Amino acid sequence: MDKKYYLLILLGLGLATHFIFFSHPNQTVFDEVHFGKFISGYYTREYFFDIHPPLGKMAIAGFAKLFDFKPGFAFAEIGNEYPDKQYLILRFLPNLAGSLLPIVIFLLLLEMSLSLRASFFGGLFIILENALLTQSHYILLDSFLLIFGFLALLFYFRSKNLMPKAHNLLLFGLFSGLAISVKWTGLSFLALPLAFEAWRILKNRSFKNIAKHFLLPIVVAVGIYFIFFTGHLIILNKSGPGDAFMSIGFQKTLAGSKYENDLADSPNLLQKFTELNMEMYKANQNLTATHPYSSEWYSWPLMTRPIYYWVDGDSRIYLIGNHVIWWASSAAILFSIILLLSEKLKVKSEKILRDKFILHFLLAGYVINILPFIGVKRVMFLYHYFTAYIFAVMILTYLLDNTKYKNRVFAGLLIASVVAFIYFAPLSYGLELPPKAYEARVWLESWK
Repeated sequence: MDKKYYLLILLGLGLATHFIFFSHPNQTVFDEVHFGKFISGYYTREYFFDIHPPLGKMAIAGFAKLFDFKPGFAFAEIGNEYPDKQYLILRFLPNLAGSLLPIVIFLLLLEMSLSLRASFFGGLFIILENALLTQSHYILLDSFLLIFGFLALLFYFRSKNLMPKAHNLLLFGLFSGLAISVKWTGLSFLALPLAFEAWRILKNRSFKNIAKHFLLPIVVAVGIYFIFFTGHLIILNKSGPGDAFMSIGFQKTLAGSKYENDLADSPNLLQKFTELNMEMYKANQNLTATHPYSSEWYSWPLMTRPIYYWVDGDSRIYLIGNHVIWWASSAAILFSIILLLSEKLKVKSEKILRDKFILHFLLAGYVINILPFIGVKRVMFLYHYFTAYIFAVMILTYLLDNTKYKNRVFAGLLIASVVAFIYFAPLSYGLELPPKAYEARVWLESWK
């Protein structure tokens, strides 16, 4: 089958799975209570404070502006009913990003020299991942982080495989900057390729390539990051609920602030940008809140603690993954580590793996997206694993593509994944389940 047909299938399935039950529920779900308030803040222009960079919220607010969105709903509590259909405008872009992510993974796997069919299966695994579906179905930011980040890697690999290199490196820096501008964890999408580039430059002593291969993406990413913060600070020019996080001088620049006539010096844009980022870092470090569905990083590969996002009678939205893909990918991570460390298997792996650089890169991507969470004391959730998890799915796809009976294995895994997806779909979409049917899906005591 031609590549374009695979793309059309992935697009159709991605859109279908994400936009079915698009309007359900017509109530606030999980962190929509936070991001809904922030998005409304761009309309009132009242300064608010968030621990994440502004791009995800600004993108949703800007898109909603095209449809004459009017703020007013309080987003006070999970389960509050929306008074009209405006919430669908706010949910559209996260759903669209989630719909397109499988295509990005498909194209990235192709650039990594996986076979066309294996790359297609990799895209299908992303479509059939219930947890990724749930996270992109509502007014949440992670689908932006993931699509921008993996687009960055796509153009990084294209800079290795295609001409012109500078064009693709520019796009690598651009999408890295967009990912970082959604959440700081997006920095891994810039750091990982640059670490490999630094190693290659030092190994080959090709220092003439530093400017193009190393500095260009960094400059572009930093520029993108600064541009969105500039827009954020220009828009939020009125005193608001986030004032208390900032210095008196910063607050003095906000219209209606009680410090408007204070003698403190007013900071310039660069100083405000620096102060805001420092306060965001402090706030991230000082988060002490607890949550009944939080989880530790070492539990994520086993998925021992999913998260309730919304409950209404016998209807529930539960952030829970596709067990077949999730646990198979965790097994693939373990096998990859053994494969690379075991001396006996090293010899065998030279014969069965076409390009060990790809496995090294993917495994490094997995590790670099787990390591930052090891020392984090703040409350963490299963969705913090998503970037590493997609690397795990790609490793699973890569390993299977190197097996002798890959077509049969892929087919068997796909069938099992479809069954698991359908079985747990009611918890992904918030559909009504009778008590016995729900209990049949709660396999572990820690899932309750």
